[in-house]
Amino acid sequence: MKVTVVGDVLLDVDINGTATRLSPDAPVPVVDVADIRRRAGGAGLVATLLARDGHDVALVTAVSDDDGASYLRRALAGVAVLTGVPLAPTPTKTRVRIGTHPVVRFDEGCAPAPSPSCTGEMLAAIASAEAIVVADYGRGMTDNIDIRTALADAAHHVPVVWDPHPAGAEPVPGVAVVTPNVGEARAAAKAGGLDPSRAAAADAGKHLLERWRSNAVLVTTGEDGAVLVEASGLGKIIPAPKIMVDDPCGAGDRLAGSLAVYLGKGLAPPTAAARAVEDASAFLAKGGASSLAMDTSTPSVGGDARATAGPVVELFGRFPGLEPGVQLARAVRAKGGTVVATGGCFDLLHAGHARTLAAARDMGDCLIVCLNSDDSVRRLKGPHRPIVSMEDRAELLLALSCVDAVVVFDEDTPEACLNQLRPDIWVKGGDYQPDELPEASLVAVWGGRCVTVPFHPARSTSGLAEALAKVS
Repeated sequence: MKVTVVGDVLLDVDINGTATRLSPDAPVPVVDVADIRRRAGGAGLVATLLARDGHDVALVTAVSDDDGASYLRRALAGVAVLTGVPLAPTPTKTRVRIGTHPVVRFDEGCAPAPSPSCTGEMLAAIASAEAIVVADYGRGMTDNIDIRTALADAAHHVPVVWDPHPAGAEPVPGVAVVTPNVGEARAAAKAGGLDPSRAAAADAGKHLLERWRSNAVLVTTGEDGAVLVEASGLGKIIPAPKIMVDDPCGAGDRLAGSLAVYLGKGLAPPTAAARAVEDASAFLAKGGASSLAMDTSTPSVGGDARATAGPVVELFGRFPGLEPGVQLARAVRAKGGTVVATGGCFDLLHAGHARTLAAARDMGDCLIVCLNSDDSVRRLKGPHRPIVSMEDRAELLLALSCVDAVVVFDEDTPEACLNQLRPDIWVKGGDYQPDELPEASLVAVWGGRCVTVPFHPARSTSGLAEALAKVS
């Protein structure tokens, strides 16, 4: 589905670490930083999630030219980003976590900003969409009069889901659904006091339905789910599945994106809302927004241009026109298929490799191979490896009927690559237990699982290399 996301992008930064002592300067914990992870937030998170679902996504926003913007563009790989000229730096939210527990958040540049400019390309993306999500984070995007006019026109033809913000503009009339949380809804309705109940949500929703002149208002109520208010005035309670949640960040973005897609497919609002609530709960159960972040704690050396392009440095499809690895994974997953991935150096391809790859392909609907780059192999195996270049290794793998795509990564481990592919099954050859694999904890974040296949003795690249050395 062609989905356009309109709104404000943020840079979310997670600083993760441990704390085992107090500072001598003050009675505060000392955090030993393990990693720093960055991801696109706000409208960028909505666009990222929809792109991972396999949709054709355009993001209408404003992106600055500072350091934060470079991280944002990297995180938004796979999304068509259409930008006006921003009048403020990249807003950044930095969360510090000890284990899974957040201890503090720093906000930089997150105050309301003047409305950015708009281009004809941005308006065309709104006009051509099959569904639209407005992710307003109070940074001026929804104040632009041309964008508001385009959204009002689009609302006559396609579903527009508007996720509002207290500092943002009011929704244009005629949108399909507005999705405030109960606090935002009661504040907008000028209801006094704190009341997170469903009854309070329904009352605020009825008031806002008339005020905003939308077709429906879906007031989210946290772990209780949501309340849908339509023209009838009745509040339909939509319960959420009971899950354990460490961090609710991103639930509203997941819900708004899913809701727009379901409405675009023709589902009635109550059905679409119920499914969107389920999607948001499933997203949180798999780690929420923090599971999407890229590890950026290790800076690149020498200014390699590939370092700004994300962990995937080369993409190969098996046939001309076949989607490369990341896009293939999204497409298969969007159709309900099972994505299988495996990884390694595959230097001097041998029968053991072929058997492992064939067994892996039988487990799902596509097999994507994560291949160490030449530099990665050299760091792992020594200066005389690889024997076969990256391009030739990829070509040989793609010649096997069981391999659908190859993704080359430049790091020492495939974790960043896996975080983009998010396979349902990660396969490795060997005689160890699946939960002993170093990637096991990462794959579990999105509900995937690790599988090992038998190791074939007397078949190895090192053995082949030694044999070749004797006859050369």
